[in-house]
Amino acid sequence: MALEPRVLFDDLEIGEIAIELDDKEPQEVIRWGLETFGDQVALMTSFQIDGMVILDMAYRLRRDVRVITLDTGRLPEETYAFIEQVRRTYPGIRLSVCFPDFREVEALVGKYGVNLFYEDVTKRLLCCHVRKVRPIVRALEGLQAWFTGLRRDQWASRAAIRKVELDHDHGGIVKINPLADWSKEEVWDYIHAHGVPYHPLYDRGYTSIGCAPCTRPVAPGEEDRAGRWWWESNAPKECGIHCPIETGGFEHEVAAILGEVAKAPYRG
Repeated sequence: MALEPRVLFDDLEIGEIAIELDDKEPQEVIRWGLETFGDQVALMTSFQIDGMVILDMAYRLRRDVRVITLDTGRLPEETYAFIEQVRRTYPGIRLSVCFPDFREVEALVGKYGVNLFYEDVTKRLLCCHVRKVRPIVRALEGLQAWFTGLRRDQWASRAAIRKVELDHDHGGIVKINPLADWSKEEVWDYIHAHGVPYHPLYDRGYTSIGCAPCTRPVAPGEEDRAGRWWWESNAPKECGIHCPIETGGFEHEVAAILGEVAKAPYRG
């Protein structure tokens, strides 16, 4: 099957489109993405409430919408069960699961141990990079655009996101954030109004769900992302997927791990 011709935008064009779509409802933003990019746009989601709202909206527009999720190898068992519930609820979606490179994971664990992320921020970022960032980079290759569930009120590093922007960290493809200006309350209102299934860990006090060892319920009054990497002090509540993180030690360790993988024989 021939690939669809690539739809190219520059920063100026995307900026103008972002202004035009800024006051539009999420459904209109999603429609724009589906009509503009066709089969070359996908929803990347870990099936938290934001991603589920976008999936439900997109499914009402196109039943075979492309959906990509990531299995880091450390997800809660509840997440795997919920993925299957999503498959049953939305028949026809093209759901693919991406995984980290097993050689990179072996090198990571062999050098630093299974739970390296508890030791310091640099090792936590390294684990996120191998298990999350690099697999998603590979999964986005060949796409022209992707939908995310980012909202401006989630964390300070996300406060300035636009509904449409060029993603220079992933080859200049278009990043579409339909819920950018929604609040958490609006997301939950949609979930309940439309009977959208949601991850069972929300009912146990979780407000942001990632890998099992790195996520906990939050206490009353805590920020939603306080349950992520809660043992860290003065560290970014990001893994590097949406917010590039640069520290000298982190880059050095990434290069060391990937260098070891490159030198190792492939065991296919």
